[in-house]
Amino acid sequence: MNFQTLSQLAVLCEERGLGIGALMLEEQSAESGRSKEQEFATMSQYYGVMKEAVERGMTEDTTSRSGLTGLDAQRVGAYNAAGEPCLGGPAGQAMAYALAVSEVNASMGRIIATPTAGSCGIIPGVFLSCQERFGWDDDYMVSGLFAAGAIGYVIANNSFVSGAEGGCQAEVGSAIGMAAGALTELRGGTPAEAVHAVGLALKNTLGLICDPVGGLVEIPCIVRNGFGAVTALAAADMALAGVRSVIPSDEVIKVMLEVGSAMPEKHRETAGGGLAQTPTGRRIMKDLRTKK
Repeated sequence: MNFQTLSQLAVLCEERGLGIGALMLEEQSAESGRSKEQEFATMSQYYGVMKEAVERGMTEDTTSRSGLTGLDAQRVGAYNAAGEPCLGGPAGQAMAYALAVSEVNASMGRIIATPTAGSCGIIPGVFLSCQERFGWDDDYMVSGLFAAGAIGYVIANNSFVSGAEGGCQAEVGSAIGMAAGALTELRGGTPAEAVHAVGLALKNTLGLICDPVGGLVEIPCIVRNGFGAVTALAAADMALAGVRSVIPSDEVIKVMLEVGSAMPEKHRETAGGGLAQTPTGRRIMKDLRTKK
């Protein structure tokens, strides 16, 4: 890739007169040796899997094998449709869709890791809800996935996207940043505005620990995806409104690396601390071991 930071990415977009998604498609094609058409077709298949996961999560039984989670997306969807929810509207739909994909993951269904399985609901939740709202076609959404991929590439190569390395800020936080930046571009924002959206999103998740109850990607992972989708929408709106990340986004990414590296091991996907070690968390873990 001809960029390693978000600032370099924005400058390159300006020099080539391209959006982030279009530039990433060119860069990916050059790096893989495959044509842009081939790369686009592959990404299109990924988007198809995301859409299938949303549909399944909103219509089928997603009770996990542990029995701990499932069907919350449908509960939220029904609540949104029944009256006057506190959130509601497009944001409520994004939240429901994000929960849906995460529940499909927990019930051993097929998802796309964006950037990880633990954060798989955020980008689909944001993308599909916005596609339905604004009438965008699938090809336009696929271009957005390339934009999200470019942002994820920078984060992964300057910090981390693994909860075991940097806590949930690295998984859910990265996904929120990817979704926020890509949505900013899809809504007509400039590459510079998209980069600001990433920084705004990441700053809101710094220090988020990874504390899966029972060691499973269920509690609190699923609900964090729902909240994450809403945060991504907010970050995109802030950036499009002209709000800027005072701390440059690349510096925020470095801070995420610093914070994650300093995070105790018990708060990095080991189930050794946080919610996993509450009395209820320990009881759940004991019950799961008994079932085995």
